[in-house]
Amino acid sequence: MFGFKKKENKEKESKREELLSVVDGALIPIEEVKDPVFSQKMMGDGFAVASTGDTIYACADATVTMLFPSNHAVGLTLPNGMEILIHVGIDTVNENGNGFTCMCEQGKTVKKGEALLKMDREYLLSKGYDLTVIVIFTNAESYKEFRKVDNVDMKGGESIAVTYTV
Repeated sequence: MFGFKKKENKEKESKREELLSVVDGALIPIEEVKDPVFSQKMMGDGFAVASTGDTIYACADATVTMLFPSNHAVGLTLPNGMEILIHVGIDTVNENGNGFTCMCEQGKTVKKGEALLKMDREYLLSKGYDLTVIVIFTNAESYKEFRKVDNVDMKGGESIAVTYTV
């Protein structure tokens, strides 16, 4: 008659997303990381991998938004707005880039499973570093909740490490 449309509920529908492991190794709770900045979630919640591999992979399609000059950490922003910090090792920043090779470029888009960084495990272990790789969700408002998968043995760039709801 008058052309009125029924008002629709435009509330955002929850959607489940996946993040891949960033490195080969065993998935561990972030609370078990041997650095209080990470284990106490001062930078945000997330997960960690006790690494056995030397290549760090993108956990999702993303833009490289931050690349530390020391190549021990990289920041990613996903298309849905989630911001992720991948931090390789405990105190490895002290090496000022020794033991790390960057395989990505700030401002560029990467695909999930694409290599981002490479670490020289032998060199870093010989210096006494813990090579746990920590993945932190730095903007908590970008997701409703996340769950680590039950499987603890991860293949970097291939295994699903967590799922989350946006």
